[in-house]
Amino acid sequence: MFRRVVRASKFRHVFGQALKNDQCYDDIRVSRVTWDSSFCAVNPKFVAIIIEASGGGAFLVLPLLKTGRIDKAYPTVCGHTGPVLDIDWCPHNDHVIASGSEDCTVMVWQIPENGLVTPLAEPVVVLEGHSKRVGIVTWHPTARNVLMSAGCDNLIIIWNVGTGEAMIQLEDMHPDVIFSACWSRNGALICTACKDKNIRVIDPRKEKIVAKSMEEPISVHELDTSNGVLLPFYDADTSVVYLCGKGDSSIRYFEITDEAPFVHYLNTFSSKEPQRGMGYMPKRGLDVNKCEIARFYKLHERKCEPIIMTVPRKSDLFQDDLYPDTAGPDCAIEAEDWFDGKNGEPILISLKNGYVPGKNRDLKVVKKSNVLEGKPAKKAANTSPAESKQNEGKLEELLREVKSLRDLVTLQDRRIAKLEDQMSKVAI
Repeated sequence: MFRRVVRASKFRHVFGQALKNDQCYDDIRVSRVTWDSSFCAVNPKFVAIIIEASGGGAFLVLPLLKTGRIDKAYPTVCGHTGPVLDIDWCPHNDHVIASGSEDCTVMVWQIPENGLVTPLAEPVVVLEGHSKRVGIVTWHPTARNVLMSAGCDNLIIIWNVGTGEAMIQLEDMHPDVIFSACWSRNGALICTACKDKNIRVIDPRKEKIVAKSMEEPISVHELDTSNGVLLPFYDADTSVVYLCGKGDSSIRYFEITDEAPFVHYLNTFSSKEPQRGMGYMPKRGLDVNKCEIARFYKLHERKCEPIIMTVPRKSDLFQDDLYPDTAGPDCAIEAEDWFDGKNGEPILISLKNGYVPGKNRDLKVVKKSNVLEGKPAKKAANTSPAESKQNEGKLEELLREVKSLRDLVTLQDRRIAKLEDQMSKVAI
């Protein structure tokens, strides 16, 4: 007689629970654009969601506590001229977010301390270098102001956001569209998945592929027959990977170990509604008093629903086995050091007394002079005081006209949203 041995794991009984309606974000027109990003980004202060927008691209930025019904006229981040495809919060500043768009640009935004009170149309910096739409933006995990973008031009660009420069361009490495790109834990390497069905590990500073087409997978798990894209979220502290299928209604989670069979199925959280996208809270934003080990922000068609994952424990004491020291908000090195070849491991913090956010400094961009700008300019002709005053008057008039046009666009956006709301009620 054989007795089945059950593998011991503290994560075997992870319990998933969707929060109540009054703790959700309701009446949000989630983007319908056909792209396979998560459409949602979260940090300990804000949740950002890509939404439908007329005449360009936009995304919402909501303080975490602003739950309930979101007014149609709530201000958005709306500087892109094409639909927004991807967004990512800076890991070193909870008020800085990057966005990539169909308009072929990357924009970096500074969000005010308490969120938006008026539409934000002026980014801190616009990064131009892609010739086709930009579908992936992701910040370096340990170096300040280093951002990676990937576009449908099969090009990866690594930017120094502090100077607005494209420092590294990885061309001719991908013969087809790049589906996914991410950094290693210390940001020394990047890993990409391409439409050609190859995974590549790249050293971006040496501009060479260091691993490609791994010969044999160490583990294979068949999940289902759905053709939806999987959105993976990996917790490096606990070695648990969460798989969220786009268009699926479940979150499956597995524990990764160093010994065979390496990947161990833990459980599945299922709900009725399919997910349009998913946000994942950094560890420092979790409630350690409730033994919360992960929190997701599930996008429905018109709603964002938080889902918490907890490990049931009887004791009220801090569970240090669930919360090893985790990556904090401080950067390990500056952008210039990383581009010079240095690496920095994440600066870890303890969550024993809960995470207390510090004051974030404003993102400052100091653009370096263009080669052409360095050349001596032609001497301007002398102008009389009367002509100078006339020019100033014209400039002020133009600025007033631009402001009135912006106000008109905002007013029209609100009117369109109101009409759409009325139409939806008539349709019901």
